[in-house]
Amino acid sequence: MATAARKAGHGGRDLTSGPIARTLVLFALPTLGTNILQSLNGSVNSIWVGRFLGETALAATSNANLVMFLMLAAVFGFGIAATILVGQNMGRRDIEAVRRAMGTAVGSFIILSVLIAVIGYFTSSAILHLLATPPDAARLAEAYLRVIFIAMPPLFLVTVLGMGLRGTGDSVTPFIVMILNVVLDSGLNPVFIRGLFGAPRMGIAGAATATAIASYASLFVLIAIIYGRDATIRLRGRELRWLIPDPALLRVIVAKGIPMGLQMFVISFAGLALMGLVNHAGTDVVAAYGVTLQLWTYIQMPALAMGAAVSAMAAQNVGAGLWPRVDAVTRSAIFINLAITAALILLVTLVDRSMLALFLGGGSPALPIARHIHLVASWSFLMFGVTIVIFGTVRATGAVMAPLVILAIAMFPIRLGAVFALRPFIGIEALWWTMPISSLASMVMALGYYRAGTWRKLHMQTISPRETAPVPQP
Repeated sequence: MATAARKAGHGGRDLTSGPIARTLVLFALPTLGTNILQSLNGSVNSIWVGRFLGETALAATSNANLVMFLMLAAVFGFGIAATILVGQNMGRRDIEAVRRAMGTAVGSFIILSVLIAVIGYFTSSAILHLLATPPDAARLAEAYLRVIFIAMPPLFLVTVLGMGLRGTGDSVTPFIVMILNVVLDSGLNPVFIRGLFGAPRMGIAGAATATAIASYASLFVLIAIIYGRDATIRLRGRELRWLIPDPALLRVIVAKGIPMGLQMFVISFAGLALMGLVNHAGTDVVAAYGVTLQLWTYIQMPALAMGAAVSAMAAQNVGAGLWPRVDAVTRSAIFINLAITAALILLVTLVDRSMLALFLGGGSPALPIARHIHLVASWSFLMFGVTIVIFGTVRATGAVMAPLVILAIAMFPIRLGAVFALRPFIGIEALWWTMPISSLASMVMALGYYRAGTWRKLHMQTISPRETAPVPQP
């Protein structure tokens, strides 16, 4: 075991040995903490903007943040592809291949992020016009979005470096850096919005400036940690040439990253479509659904964290050829996630009135509607978690199209189709019951693909034409 750990490289963690359940939980907890911090950061920043600058400014940041979310959604797919390459090569104990993969990913992201920052800065107004941003918020949104585009390069690079570290088995370092990011971003927001402690009074641009400063500081600290710990993904000397993107590796990252990024778009578009239907049900229903979504953000976090942990852990075991352990990791993750998610749903159900009243007020007519929506639909996250874990396992081999197709079928013909099919019979209830229906459908399809699909025969091609010897495949 000690030899294996040494071969895994500095700063990494061998996920191919040891107790599976304990390793999964310890690996997933920092990722869960990172997700929670990101959500809390967004909420706190919205509070600062809303309280200091008003509703128009809040609407402006919402429109600008939608653009940022779409950019990061695309990055997410490419980052996961790089994580899988890193994880598989860690499993093979091929540290050179790990660094080559990270070099291509980081080099590509540097080029891409700078291009997006420059183009976005000068086209912010046109982008907001395409989003149909309300005229009274457009000027504020443009001032905010321009600074956000300046923050894009470090945001992209922190994301890909963090995912690379998780591929080596290190989920703690990204969590530590996220703590720094949140403290700086949330703390500096009022300073630059109001011009406190001698800082310039920048209004809405100050909120974006705080995000930019936090992003650049987080990137510098992350790089310092990577080199200070001599982490597995660091590049030195002649290795720095690997920052020039390798066409073969880049093709793999793009080919696998696009479908994984599209998975987020499918979920987002389905959510927008459902929101459009909810909007026709009246103000109280819209408000009830909106605050229920706030609760669901936290209920689904364990599944997302466990899915990320499974993906990294399975990738290392796929690289090592330990297929029985891959199956054992999947089973453990499903049971652990079911237990945690069920406990969360039960807890929220017991105190849902108090939690929902924080958003709506105790006498709001939307409160009983929100409680009903929660009771009908929240248990669907148990099935959602099973699907996410299975997707985390199968994509560790490079199987990315099947999860995308399964999600597309579950979100559109099944979920939206069920709304139109059931609405003549049960009215507005159809909107809530389609969630467990679509979640059940996606879980059944995911389990079917896991048991009978070809994902075990796939692999991420890691050989480069610049190499003289091939890298073994699982």
